[in-house]
Amino acid sequence: MKSTIAENAQTLNDIEQTVQQWLNDVVIGLNLCPFAAKPQRNKQIKIHVSSDKTENDLLESIYLQLKELDETPPQELETTLVVAPYLLEDFEDYNQFLDLIEGLVVQLGKSGIYQIASFHPDYCFYGTEPEDAENLTNRSPYPIFHLIREESMEKVLKHYPDPEAIPERNIDCVENLTPEQIKQLFPYLKL
Repeated sequence: MKSTIAENAQTLNDIEQTVQQWLNDVVIGLNLCPFAAKPQRNKQIKIHVSSDKTENDLLESIYLQLKELDETPPQELETTLVVAPYLLEDFEDYNQFLDLIEGLVVQLGKSGIYQIASFHPDYCFYGTEPEDAENLTNRSPYPIFHLIREESMEKVLKHYPDPEAIPERNIDCVENLTPEQIKQLFPYLKL
């Protein structure tokens, strides 16, 4: 189930279009994140495709994206997806880098202001096997770090019935996909 990062994408624009397709077809289309449709419709989701080739440069790019979120009202920019097509192909490396981002958020004094959601082509939840369907809920065409405003998340959760059931509902959803649907929705995975 190994993927090769950026092997099919020629340009940053191609990569952005691939992520946009994933966002529309998988995240919103399968309703894996019931809060994504409205900001997507309102063009408040930024997809930042990083051309960085080193982890230090990527961490700097993530810092700049957090700074932009700080400086931009949520009505204009609700959330940012930082896509890293040229780095972190190995899921273990990705997970370790995620710890650095969490450390950056703490160092900036932004704990409780931002949280990071993680997506990767080889995403594998702790305690699952790589081929388990539930991993599809966090599988994306490239390594992605989703920068989320906690205040915005708290607002939408107040009006959402039973938010604790979202992960279980998502697992049920992906477990009921046919092999053809999986192939269509996740063409970048080598199953």
